[in-house]
Amino acid sequence: MLAKMIEKFPQGLPVRETLVAGLILVSILLVFLTQGNAYSIRMLVEASCYAIIALGLTIQWGYGGQFNAGVMGFVAMGGFCAMLFSVPVNPDFWGSDLPGRLGRTFLWGLAGIALVVAVSRIDRLGVPKKWRTLLTIILALLVWMIFRALFDPLADAIESEAGFVGGLGLPAWIGWLMGGLLAGVVGYFIGHICLGLRSDYLAIATLGIAEIVKAFLKNADWLTRGTATVSPLPWPTPGPGELGFILARSIYLAITAIMIVAIFYLLQKAYNAPWGRMIRAIRDNEISAQAMGKDINKRRLEVFVFGCVLIGIGGGALTTFNGIFDAQGFLPLNHTFLVLVMVILGGPGNNLGTILGALLVYIIWVMSEPLALLVMQLVVDLGSNWFAWEAPDNLSSRALQARVFVIGLLIVLVLRYAPKGLMPEKTQQVN
Repeated sequence: MLAKMIEKFPQGLPVRETLVAGLILVSILLVFLTQGNAYSIRMLVEASCYAIIALGLTIQWGYGGQFNAGVMGFVAMGGFCAMLFSVPVNPDFWGSDLPGRLGRTFLWGLAGIALVVAVSRIDRLGVPKKWRTLLTIILALLVWMIFRALFDPLADAIESEAGFVGGLGLPAWIGWLMGGLLAGVVGYFIGHICLGLRSDYLAIATLGIAEIVKAFLKNADWLTRGTATVSPLPWPTPGPGELGFILARSIYLAITAIMIVAIFYLLQKAYNAPWGRMIRAIRDNEISAQAMGKDINKRRLEVFVFGCVLIGIGGGALTTFNGIFDAQGFLPLNHTFLVLVMVILGGPGNNLGTILGALLVYIIWVMSEPLALLVMQLVVDLGSNWFAWEAPDNLSSRALQARVFVIGLLIVLVLRYAPKGLMPEKTQQVN
């Protein structure tokens, strides 16, 4: 295997990186030769967006040892902000009294939340804790029912009169930044709840939260149009209609490449800084790091939030490039396990390995369908000519399912022959 072959080379030379980069370059050239320029550049843009998402996950998992199975939820937040900030303003909504009613309803909701928080702390006034808990629960239920009684008719009015809220008509890159900000804020609150969990429990909790986010976006028709989708989403650059597919996608690719270079530089600086060494110390031996006086919970929360920010930015860039916001399109297979394989294959904790792993895995993901279709068609032709087999009429759908098989097989092979990835994290030994 490739991992065993490159182990023979001296570690002081960048042979490992050269071999992996050469393999990816050859794969990209083959895609260009077989699929054409427009399709290949599109593949590279999507792969670069996934690379940004994978860098967010490698911060959490590779740097901090936190297994986040809710990548899909943070990608969806980035995509939602990309849609909300870039879609043109909806005059049917803003030209009516609906914005005022919506603002007043949310103010009532915030007042209710503040009241619940205040009641949850009345034990400081001498009220027994069991009574405090009971009063908090009862008040929270009342506030929720009152808010829904005010909000549900308003949501129906928005959908019937304006369709949905619409966007803000701002440049798409602002939506990407706000997507990262939203993912970071949500990740901050999730971190306070979930980072006390470990291993499997943290993965289950984050996966459940991702499903909650997806369910909200899917059912909030007044905000996202739900299953009806929102399209087209404006690009931060001139689109294919103005420049043609090849040139427009090339410019978009240049933007995402610049983003990756900037993120890579900052992550490398952080990795080699005292902060990065402290994070790795917490990951490797939390008890020893705590004995040295490090604030474990604060640092773990920092790592989780930073990773969520990058995942949100990558999700926004990917959604904008696809040109459509579909609340049902954020699938765990695409946005969680595919990114997980990218990090595993490249090497958790190795930023360059994560980027190269993202490119390689996405090429495999994209090309597995046409290659499977080619093999299936060859088998059908041979069977029809030699054995008079009756050819099935759904080869395309069967070839599409080959992606799942290939990714599963790739996971097994990587875990068996290269459990630390093709480019494992390089740790310095201090004597």
